[in-house]
Amino acid sequence: MNVVVLHTPVGTEASRDEADTEVQREFVLDALAALGHEAVALPFSLNLEETAERLRALAPGVVFNLFEPLTGEGRLIHLAPALLDHLRLPYTGNPTEALFLTSNKLLGKRLLAHAGFKTPPWRTPRDRASAEPTAPGRWLVKSVWEHASIGLDDDAVFTARNAGDLDNALGARGDGPGGDCFAEAYIDGREFNLSLLAGKHGPEVLPPAEIRFDDYPPDKPRIVGYRAKWEEDTFEYRHSPRSFAFPPADAPLLETLADIARRCWHLFALAGYARVDFRVDAAGVPWVLEINANPGIAPDSGFAAAAGQAGFAYPQMIGRILQDAVAFRSTGGARG
Repeated sequence: MNVVVLHTPVGTEASRDEADTEVQREFVLDALAALGHEAVALPFSLNLEETAERLRALAPGVVFNLFEPLTGEGRLIHLAPALLDHLRLPYTGNPTEALFLTSNKLLGKRLLAHAGFKTPPWRTPRDRASAEPTAPGRWLVKSVWEHASIGLDDDAVFTARNAGDLDNALGARGDGPGGDCFAEAYIDGREFNLSLLAGKHGPEVLPPAEIRFDDYPPDKPRIVGYRAKWEEDTFEYRHSPRSFAFPPADAPLLETLADIARRCWHLFALAGYARVDFRVDAAGVPWVLEINANPGIAPDSGFAAAAGQAGFAYPQMIGRILQDAVAFRSTGGARG
Protein backbone atom coordinates (compact mmCIF):
# COMPACT_ATOMS: atom_id res chain seq x y z
CA MET A 1 0.00 0.00 0.00
CA ASN A 2 1.11 3.53 -0.75
CA VAL A 3 1.34 5.39 2.58
CA VAL A 4 2.21 9.03 3.17
CA VAL A 5 3.61 9.84 6.60
CA LEU A 6 2.40 13.36 7.27
CA HIS A 7 4.57 15.01 9.91
CA THR A 8 5.51 18.28 11.56
CA PRO A 9 8.37 20.17 9.88
CA VAL A 10 11.09 20.57 12.50
CA GLY A 11 13.84 23.19 12.31
CA THR A 12 17.50 22.84 13.24
CA GLU A 13 16.99 24.48 16.64
CA ALA A 14 14.09 22.30 17.71
CA SER A 15 13.49 21.61 21.39
CA ARG A 16 13.72 18.06 22.70
CA ASP A 17 9.97 17.48 22.49
CA GLU A 18 9.82 18.90 18.95
CA ALA A 19 12.77 16.80 17.79
CA ASP A 20 10.89 13.72 18.96
CA THR A 21 8.65 14.18 15.93
CA GLU A 22 11.57 13.32 13.67
CA VAL A 23 12.30 10.20 15.70
CA GLN A 24 8.71 9.06 15.31
CA ARG A 25 8.75 9.76 11.57
CA GLU A 26 11.86 7.66 10.94
CA PHE A 27 10.70 4.71 13.05
CA VAL A 28 7.24 4.75 11.50
CA LEU A 29 8.74 4.82 7.99
CA ASP A 30 10.98 1.86 8.86
CA ALA A 31 8.06 -0.04 10.40
CA LEU A 32 5.87 0.53 7.35
CA ALA A 33 8.66 -0.68 5.07
CA ALA A 34 9.08 -3.78 7.24
CA LEU A 35 5.35 -4.44 6.82
CA GLY A 36 5.72 -4.29 3.03
CA HIS A 37 4.24 -0.85 2.38
CA GLU A 38 5.64 1.89 0.18
CA ALA A 39 5.96 4.89 2.48
CA VAL A 40 7.15 8.44 1.92
CA ALA A 41 7.35 11.35 4.34
CA LEU A 42 5.59 14.66 3.72
CA PRO A 43 5.96 17.70 6.02
CA PHE A 44 2.65 19.38 6.77
CA SER A 45 2.68 23.01 5.69
CA LEU A 46 0.32 25.62 7.10
CA ASN A 47 -0.08 26.64 3.47
CA LEU A 48 -2.99 24.23 3.18
CA GLU A 49 -3.35 24.47 -0.58
CA GLU A 50 0.33 23.58 -1.00
CA THR A 51 -0.05 20.54 1.26
CA ALA A 52 -3.25 19.54 -0.53
CA GLU A 53 -1.58 19.71 -3.94
CA ARG A 54 1.30 17.50 -2.78
CA LEU A 55 -1.11 14.99 -1.27
CA ARG A 56 -3.14 14.86 -4.47
CA ALA A 57 0.04 14.24 -6.46
CA LEU A 58 1.15 11.43 -4.13
CA ALA A 59 -2.35 9.87 -4.14
CA PRO A 60 -1.82 7.79 -1.00
CA GLY A 61 -3.98 4.83 -0.10
CA VAL A 62 -3.69 5.94 3.54
CA VAL A 63 -2.07 8.86 5.35
CA PHE A 64 -0.22 8.13 8.58
CA ASN A 65 -0.90 11.31 10.54
CA LEU A 66 2.01 12.32 12.77
CA PHE A 67 1.30 16.04 12.74
CA GLU A 68 1.96 17.59 16.15
CA PRO A 69 2.12 21.41 16.10
CA LEU A 70 5.27 23.08 17.36
CA THR A 71 5.31 24.85 20.72
CA GLY A 72 2.84 27.71 20.73
CA GLU A 73 0.76 26.20 17.92
CA GLY A 74 -1.07 23.48 19.86
CA ARG A 75 -4.49 24.81 18.92
CA LEU A 76 -3.71 23.96 15.26
CA ILE A 77 -3.48 20.19 15.75
CA HIS A 78 -6.84 19.53 14.11
CA LEU A 79 -5.82 21.21 10.83
CA ALA A 80 -4.14 18.11 9.43
CA PRO A 81 -7.09 15.73 9.85
CA ALA A 82 -9.50 18.48 8.78
CA LEU A 83 -7.59 18.87 5.51
CA LEU A 84 -7.51 15.10 5.04
CA ASP A 85 -11.28 14.98 5.63
CA HIS A 86 -11.67 17.68 2.98
CA LEU A 87 -9.58 15.63 0.54
CA ARG A 88 -11.47 12.46 1.49
CA LEU A 89 -8.22 10.68 2.31
CA PRO A 90 -8.27 8.01 5.04
CA TYR A 91 -5.78 8.58 7.83
CA THR A 92 -4.54 6.97 11.00
CA GLY A 93 -5.42 7.97 14.52
CA ASN A 94 -8.14 10.24 15.75
CA PRO A 95 -10.63 12.24 13.70
CA THR A 96 -10.73 16.02 13.57
CA GLU A 97 -13.42 16.46 16.22
CA ALA A 98 -11.76 14.17 18.76
CA LEU A 99 -8.40 15.89 18.36
CA PHE A 100 -9.92 19.32 18.82
CA LEU A 101 -11.96 18.36 21.89
CA THR A 102 -9.11 16.59 23.66
CA SER A 103 -6.37 19.05 22.73
CA ASN A 104 -8.33 21.88 24.33
CA LYS A 105 -8.03 20.63 27.90
CA LEU A 106 -10.85 22.87 29.13
CA LEU A 107 -13.30 21.52 26.56
CA GLY A 108 -12.20 18.02 27.48
CA LYS A 109 -12.70 18.64 31.19
CA ARG A 110 -16.14 20.14 30.65
CA LEU A 111 -17.23 17.11 28.64
CA LEU A 112 -15.82 14.74 31.25
CA ALA A 113 -17.57 16.56 34.09
CA HIS A 114 -20.86 16.76 32.17
CA ALA A 115 -20.71 13.00 31.55
CA GLY A 116 -20.17 12.30 35.25
CA PHE A 117 -16.44 11.54 35.23
CA LYS A 118 -14.33 12.85 38.08
CA THR A 119 -11.82 15.41 36.82
CA PRO A 120 -9.99 17.86 39.11
CA PRO A 121 -11.77 21.21 39.69
CA TRP A 122 -10.48 24.09 37.60
CA ARG A 123 -10.57 27.86 37.19
CA THR A 124 -9.84 29.99 34.13
CA PRO A 125 -8.99 33.69 33.68
CA ARG A 126 -12.56 34.22 32.48
CA ASP A 127 -13.81 33.16 35.92
CA ARG A 128 -12.24 36.22 37.54
CA ALA A 129 -15.62 37.91 37.89
CA SER A 130 -17.18 34.80 39.39
CA ALA A 131 -18.08 34.82 43.07
CA GLU A 132 -18.13 31.03 43.15
CA PRO A 133 -16.08 29.81 46.13
CA THR A 134 -12.81 28.03 45.46
CA ALA A 135 -11.47 25.34 47.76
CA PRO A 136 -8.19 26.28 49.40
CA GLY A 137 -5.25 23.96 48.83
CA ARG A 138 -2.62 23.13 46.24
CA TRP A 139 -3.25 23.98 42.62
CA LEU A 140 -1.21 23.94 39.44
CA VAL A 141 -1.27 26.09 36.33
CA LYS A 142 -1.56 24.15 33.08
CA SER A 143 -1.56 25.12 29.43
CA VAL A 144 -4.93 24.93 27.70
CA TRP A 145 -3.53 23.75 24.35
CA GLU A 146 0.07 22.63 24.69
CA HIS A 147 0.99 19.03 25.43
CA ALA A 148 4.31 17.26 26.14
CA SER A 149 4.22 19.00 29.58
CA ILE A 150 5.22 22.30 28.02
CA GLY A 151 5.21 24.99 30.70
CA LEU A 152 4.70 22.45 33.50
CA ASP A 153 7.35 22.65 36.22
CA ASP A 154 7.60 22.94 40.00
CA ASP A 155 6.82 26.66 39.85
CA ALA A 156 3.45 25.83 38.31
CA VAL A 157 2.34 24.30 41.63
CA PHE A 158 1.26 26.68 44.37
CA THR A 159 -0.97 26.97 47.42
CA ALA A 160 -4.12 29.07 47.08
CA ARG A 161 -6.32 30.31 49.89
CA ASN A 162 -9.09 31.64 47.68
CA ALA A 163 -10.13 32.51 44.12
CA GLY A 164 -8.06 35.69 44.22
CA ASP A 165 -4.88 33.67 44.70
CA LEU A 166 -5.78 31.56 41.68
CA ASP A 167 -6.50 34.62 39.56
CA ASN A 168 -3.15 36.16 40.53
CA ALA A 169 -1.30 32.95 39.66
CA LEU A 170 -3.01 32.74 36.29
CA GLY A 171 -2.18 36.35 35.54
CA ALA A 172 1.46 35.80 36.42
CA ARG A 173 1.88 32.77 34.12
CA GLY A 174 -0.44 33.69 31.27
CA ASP A 175 2.43 34.67 28.99
CA GLY A 176 4.56 31.64 29.83
CA PRO A 177 5.71 28.93 27.41
CA GLY A 178 2.34 27.19 27.51
CA GLY A 179 0.36 30.26 26.43
CA ASP A 180 -3.32 30.26 27.45
CA CYS A 181 -3.61 28.60 30.82
CA PHE A 182 -5.97 27.53 33.59
CA ALA A 183 -5.64 26.45 37.22
CA GLU A 184 -6.39 22.86 38.19
CA ALA A 185 -6.67 21.40 41.68
CA TYR A 186 -3.58 19.34 42.52
CA ILE A 187 -4.52 15.74 43.30
CA ASP A 188 -1.94 14.30 45.66
CA GLY A 189 -1.62 10.61 44.89
CA ARG A 190 -0.53 7.99 42.37
CA GLU A 191 -0.30 8.70 38.62
CA PHE A 192 -1.38 6.19 35.98
CA ASN A 193 -1.40 6.11 32.18
CA LEU A 194 -3.74 3.76 30.32
CA SER A 195 -3.13 3.34 26.60
CA LEU A 196 -5.79 2.14 24.18
CA LEU A 197 -5.43 0.62 20.73
CA ALA A 198 -8.30 0.24 18.26
CA GLY A 199 -9.29 -3.31 17.37
CA LYS A 200 -11.96 -5.20 15.44
CA HIS A 201 -14.21 -5.39 18.49
CA GLY A 202 -13.54 -1.99 19.99
CA PRO A 203 -10.63 -0.47 21.88
CA GLU A 204 -8.09 -2.76 23.51
CA VAL A 205 -6.79 -1.44 26.82
CA LEU A 206 -3.05 -2.09 26.96
CA PRO A 207 -1.28 -2.95 30.23
CA PRO A 208 -1.57 -0.04 32.68
CA ALA A 209 1.50 1.96 33.65
CA GLU A 210 2.21 3.86 36.84
CA ILE A 211 4.60 6.79 36.95
CA ARG A 212 6.50 6.49 40.23
CA PHE A 213 8.05 9.41 42.05
CA ASP A 214 11.01 7.69 43.67
CA ASP A 215 12.90 9.49 46.44
CA TYR A 216 11.03 12.76 45.90
CA PRO A 217 11.47 15.10 48.88
CA PRO A 218 8.21 15.62 50.82
CA ASP A 219 7.87 19.22 49.65
CA LYS A 220 8.59 18.53 45.96
CA PRO A 221 5.50 18.39 43.70
CA ARG A 222 4.91 14.96 42.26
CA ILE A 223 4.14 15.92 38.68
CA VAL A 224 5.25 14.65 35.29
CA GLY A 225 6.64 17.99 34.17
CA TYR A 226 8.80 18.92 31.22
CA ARG A 227 12.05 17.89 32.90
CA ALA A 228 10.61 14.50 33.89
CA LYS A 229 9.63 13.83 30.27
CA TRP A 230 12.50 15.24 28.26
CA GLU A 231 15.62 16.31 30.17
CA GLU A 232 17.60 13.15 30.83
CA ASP A 233 20.21 14.75 33.10
CA THR A 234 17.68 15.96 35.68
CA PHE A 235 16.51 14.54 39.01
CA GLU A 236 12.93 14.45 37.73
CA TYR A 237 13.79 12.35 34.68
CA ARG A 238 15.86 9.85 36.64
CA HIS A 239 13.42 9.50 39.53
CA SER A 240 10.07 9.19 37.77
CA PRO A 241 10.25 5.76 36.12
CA ARG A 242 7.36 4.03 34.40
CA SER A 243 6.30 0.75 36.02
CA PHE A 244 4.06 -2.07 34.82
CA ALA A 245 4.43 -4.18 37.97
CA PHE A 246 1.55 -4.13 40.45
CA PRO A 247 0.68 -6.12 43.56
CA PRO A 248 -2.48 -8.29 43.48
CA ALA A 249 -4.19 -5.78 45.78
CA ASP A 250 -4.19 -3.23 42.92
CA ALA A 251 -6.26 -5.48 40.62
CA PRO A 252 -9.68 -3.90 41.42
CA LEU A 253 -8.26 -0.39 40.97
CA LEU A 254 -6.65 -1.28 37.65
CA GLU A 255 -9.90 -2.77 36.37
CA THR A 256 -11.73 0.41 37.36
CA LEU A 257 -9.16 2.52 35.51
CA ALA A 258 -9.50 0.31 32.42
CA ASP A 259 -13.28 0.68 32.50
CA ILE A 260 -13.04 4.47 32.78
CA ALA A 261 -10.52 4.56 29.93
CA ARG A 262 -12.89 2.62 27.66
CA ARG A 263 -15.75 4.94 28.55
CA CYS A 264 -13.56 7.96 27.76
CA TRP A 265 -12.78 6.42 24.36
CA HIS A 266 -16.48 6.22 23.54
CA LEU A 267 -17.34 9.61 25.05
CA PHE A 268 -14.86 11.41 22.77
CA ALA A 269 -15.42 9.07 19.79
CA LEU A 270 -11.71 8.24 19.70
CA ALA A 271 -10.07 6.10 17.04
CA GLY A 272 -6.73 4.50 16.27
CA TYR A 273 -4.88 5.02 19.53
CA ALA A 274 -5.04 7.16 22.64
CA ARG A 275 -3.90 7.47 26.25
CA VAL A 276 -5.86 8.46 29.35
CA ASP A 277 -3.94 10.00 32.27
CA PHE A 278 -5.18 9.53 35.82
CA ARG A 279 -4.43 10.54 39.38
CA VAL A 280 -5.68 8.28 42.19
CA ASP A 281 -6.02 10.07 45.50
CA ALA A 282 -5.32 8.74 49.00
CA ALA A 283 -8.89 7.44 49.28
CA GLY A 284 -8.41 5.37 46.10
CA VAL A 285 -10.63 7.61 43.96
CA PRO A 286 -9.54 7.94 40.29
CA TRP A 287 -9.51 11.39 38.68
CA VAL A 288 -9.16 11.80 34.91
CA LEU A 289 -6.49 14.40 34.22
CA GLU A 290 -6.71 14.49 30.45
CA ILE A 291 -7.22 12.50 27.27
CA ASN A 292 -4.29 12.24 24.87
CA ALA A 293 -5.55 11.50 21.37
CA ASN A 294 -2.67 10.50 19.06
CA PRO A 295 -0.05 10.36 21.85
CA GLY A 296 3.61 10.10 20.95
CA ILE A 297 4.57 6.71 19.47
CA ALA A 298 8.37 6.91 19.40
CA PRO A 299 9.91 3.62 20.58
CA ASP A 300 10.69 5.10 24.00
CA SER A 301 7.18 6.54 24.46
CA GLY A 302 4.72 5.39 27.09
CA PHE A 303 2.34 4.14 24.41
CA ALA A 304 5.00 1.99 22.72
CA ALA A 305 6.08 0.66 26.13
CA ALA A 306 2.51 -0.37 26.93
CA ALA A 307 2.15 -2.00 23.50
CA GLY A 308 5.38 -3.88 24.13
CA GLN A 309 4.00 -5.13 27.44
CA ALA A 310 0.99 -6.44 25.52
CA GLY A 311 3.32 -8.39 23.22
CA PHE A 312 3.38 -6.07 20.21
CA ALA A 313 6.67 -5.57 18.41
CA TYR A 314 6.97 -2.00 17.15
CA PRO A 315 6.06 -2.81 13.51
CA GLN A 316 3.04 -4.79 14.74
CA MET A 317 1.86 -1.80 16.74
CA ILE A 318 2.17 0.44 13.68
CA GLY A 319 0.35 -2.18 11.63
CA ARG A 320 -2.58 -2.19 14.05
CA ILE A 321 -2.84 1.60 13.90
CA LEU A 322 -2.74 1.47 10.10
CA GLN A 323 -5.26 -1.35 10.02
CA ASP A 324 -7.85 0.79 11.81
CA ALA A 325 -7.57 3.48 9.14
CA VAL A 326 -7.85 0.90 6.35
CA ALA A 327 -10.89 -0.66 8.01
CA PHE A 328 -12.56 2.75 8.17
CA ARG A 329 -11.90 3.32 4.47
CA SER A 330 -13.31 -0.07 3.49
CA THR A 331 -16.50 0.17 5.57
CA GLY A 332 -17.22 3.89 5.52
CA GLY A 333 -18.33 3.53 9.12
CA ALA A 334 -17.20 4.72 12.51
CA ARG A 335 -13.62 3.98 13.45
CA GLY A 336 -12.37 2.11 16.51
